[in-house]
Amino acid sequence: MSIKVLVVDDSALIRSLLTEIINSQPDMEVVGVAPDPLVAREKIKALNPDVLTLDVEMPRMDGLVFLEKLMRLRPMPVVMISSLTEKSSFITLHALELGAVDYITKPKLDIRSGIMEYAREIADKIRIAARARLKRPGPGHIQRTVEPKQGADAVLPARSRCFAGTEKVIVIGASTGGTEALRELLATLPADFPGILITQHMPEAFTRTFAKRLDGACRLSVKEAEHGDRILPGHAYLAPGNRHLLLARSGANYVAELADGPPVNRHRPSVDVLFRSAANSAGNNAVGVILTGMGDDGADGMAEMRQAGAFTIAQDEESCVVFGMPKEAIARGGVAEVVSLPEIGKRMIGWLTTEGGKAFRV
Repeated sequence: MSIKVLVVDDSALIRSLLTEIINSQPDMEVVGVAPDPLVAREKIKALNPDVLTLDVEMPRMDGLVFLEKLMRLRPMPVVMISSLTEKSSFITLHALELGAVDYITKPKLDIRSGIMEYAREIADKIRIAARARLKRPGPGHIQRTVEPKQGADAVLPARSRCFAGTEKVIVIGASTGGTEALRELLATLPADFPGILITQHMPEAFTRTFAKRLDGACRLSVKEAEHGDRILPGHAYLAPGNRHLLLARSGANYVAELADGPPVNRHRPSVDVLFRSAANSAGNNAVGVILTGMGDDGADGMAEMRQAGAFTIAQDEESCVVFGMPKEAIARGGVAEVVSLPEIGKRMIGWLTTEGGKAFRV
C-alpha cells in the first residue's frame, strides 16, 4: 500500500520537483499539493495523507504556527522543507521541537538539479516519517551523498589500546529524532558531569545554531566543537556539520579532533568514527550512548567500544522516533544496557558513581 504524501510549498517549482521524485518511487505517491497552510488544512481533511512535507516559510500562515496547530489537533508525520541559512536552521530546529520528524534542505543554487540529487534522501526520509513514532510537542540528519558505504577505517584505523588515567568521557551518537532526544537527555545531567562529545547527523549550517539551543536548555556548557578543544567536565562538544569529530589524547588530557575524511556509512560527521576514536583513546574510561536514528551508523563503533571495556547504552524502541541505529547496535553485540530516554541520564550517573567512584551534584 502506497504512502500518501501531501506536498505543501509556496514554490510551484518545489511542488513540481517533489511530486516528480515522490511519484517515481514504487511505494509512495503525491495525493495532493497545496501552496499554503490554509489550502493544506482542507486537503488534509479531504485526502487523509500519511505524510506531509511542509515549507518552513509560508504565505498566509507561518509554517510553525500551522505545524503547532496540526500537531495539537491532528498529529501526523511531517517532514520540513528548509533552506540552508542561519534563520532557516533556527526555524527548522523549532519545528523539530514542535513534533516534525525530520527535514529536507533546499539547495541555494540550481534548485532543480540540486533537489533531484537529493531524490534518494527525500524518499528515505518520507518512508521513515511514515513509520516513525510521533512525539508530542515538548516545553537530521542530512545525508546528501550517494558514495559507496565506507566504514570507519576510511578515517581512523583501529589500534591496540593502552590507557592511562581514570578520567571519564561520554560519547553520544544520534540521527533522526536526535535533536529532541539530545535536548531531553542533556537537561537531566548535572553541571559537573564528565566531558561529552556528540555526533548528530546534521548539515553545517545547522550545528552552530543547534549547539546554542542545547546550551540554553541544560546546565552543561554546549558548543560546536573546534579542533584542539580540551574536553572538560561540565562541557559538551557537538560535531560541526560536514566534519568528523574524534576523541584524542594530548598528554594526560582528552582533546577534540576534527577530520575531513570521506563520509562513513554515507555520513560526515559519522557516529562510527566518534565511537571508534573513543575505543582507541579512552577504552574502559568511556561511556557510549546511541540514540534514535535511521540506518546503522555507530553500530560497529559501539561494538568496538564495548570490546575495549566501555559502558554502552542504547535508547529503547518505545522512546525512539526511529529505532534503527540502536537496533543495529544491539544486534551487533555492542550494547550493555537498553534504557528508555528519560532514564539514560540517571543510568549514566549511577554507573559513573559506582563504577567510576565519583559523586555528582544533581
